[in-house]
Amino acid sequence: MVHVLAIITARPGLRERILDAWRDNVAAVRAEEGCLAYEAVVDVREGGAGFAQFGADSFVVVERWTSMEALRAHGAAPHMKAYASQVKDFTASRAIHVLEAA
Repeated sequence: MVHVLAIITARPGLRERILDAWRDNVAAVRAEEGCLAYEAVVDVREGGAGFAQFGADSFVVVERWTSMEALRAHGAAPHMKAYASQVKDFTASRAIHVLEAA
């Protein structure tokens, strides 16, 4: 199993536009073979001192896949290519971290 943390940062003020497109794509992703989990998370509103935050323009997609092969197929899926094209002008940066159990 592989875990993915995809850290997406929108251009200022455009996070919700990316999240809307992401939400429209969720069902297709969750239906992919090998997808165990796929959800977007944002900073808690009242995190308090001492907790790091990604910021108002960022969100993190937390994913779990059965294998690297499933993850690679996900990245090549037509709906993911369409999503990437749809949000490219709204995106400032993205970092995809692929992890495994220690």
